[in-house]
Amino acid sequence: MGALSIQQVRKSYGSVEILKGIDIAIEPGEFLILVGASGCGKSTLLSMIAGLDVPTSGRILIGERDVTHLPSRERDIAMVFQSYALYPNMNVAQNIAFGLEMRKVPKSEREAAVARVAQMLQIDHLLDRKPGQLSGGQRQRVAMGRALARDPKLFLFDEPLSNLDAKLRVEMRAEIKRLHQRTRTTTVYVTHDQVEAMTLGDRIAVMRDGRVEQFGTPDDIYTRPATRFVAEFIGSPAMNLVAAQPTPVGASAGGLPLPMSDAQRDALHALSTARAGDLRYGVRPEHLTLAGPDGTPALSGQLAMVEPTGPETYAMVDTPLGTWTARVPGKVAARVGDAVSLAWNPASVHLFDADDRRVA
Repeated sequence: MGALSIQQVRKSYGSVEILKGIDIAIEPGEFLILVGASGCGKSTLLSMIAGLDVPTSGRILIGERDVTHLPSRERDIAMVFQSYALYPNMNVAQNIAFGLEMRKVPKSEREAAVARVAQMLQIDHLLDRKPGQLSGGQRQRVAMGRALARDPKLFLFDEPLSNLDAKLRVEMRAEIKRLHQRTRTTTVYVTHDQVEAMTLGDRIAVMRDGRVEQFGTPDDIYTRPATRFVAEFIGSPAMNLVAAQPTPVGASAGGLPLPMSDAQRDALHALSTARAGDLRYGVRPEHLTLAGPDGTPALSGQLAMVEPTGPETYAMVDTPLGTWTARVPGKVAARVGDAVSLAWNPASVHLFDADDRRVA
């Protein structure tokens, strides 16, 4: 039996259906990411797992227990909120121990648990301070410590890093990953940040409009996106996509033949004309190479904008097929307005049919 099983979970508020039949199962010790744009239903699903809301239909099992209608206190879970939810009148040690105290855990065990998690999170020198005396990162560590002290079957994180600045988000993301590697507690983590999703998760559920668009490992989702939506949502900058037409030898757009692998041509020919329709032909920015006008172009254009980020540069190129973005290492020698060419390996191409499902 897995650590968490979500079976055909639906949730409606009146006539509005928020969750539309969610099926997810993860094994003990896995780190599951629920990722998607605002309003896709990921926080609603987390609330169902936490027992803060009840599904309209479907079941939720933690281990072998059906917890669908059980209150939160009977689910053996611990939750870390975006807002930290610390008690301002209690010091750090009291905040960490509060859940244990409510469960009538003996004082000696509470003190041992506080000492253990405080050392683990490197906040043992802050135990006498109140939340108002702490930085955002320190408050988040205290919130995590309160969850860790419980030693639950399931950790739930609801966008815990959203209130932190960029540098601190990176540090806390690494801290959460280290903690999971150390404790191996089954974890469900909600975020809208694809970088958090890709770096933290063992498996990712990409959600859209109340459904799971794709469920798999970070590598699966990045290298073989199941739909056009996943291809555009995961990856920064977003995948370059262009509408194309199937031809007897492959695909073309704007009268230009588009490079494809033999396997993609075979997959394309296997489609019915109706399903092939207007293809979407995609290449990720990091798979494009930028050359001068004397290069071997797959697509010629004019350099429209350059965004240096330090170790790499984003180059926007106006082409006959629209503006394409290349992510290239180092600096770009060409200047805005120069003629350039884009080339790419056919093996890096992604094809999606008229229904936006992956072809190859």
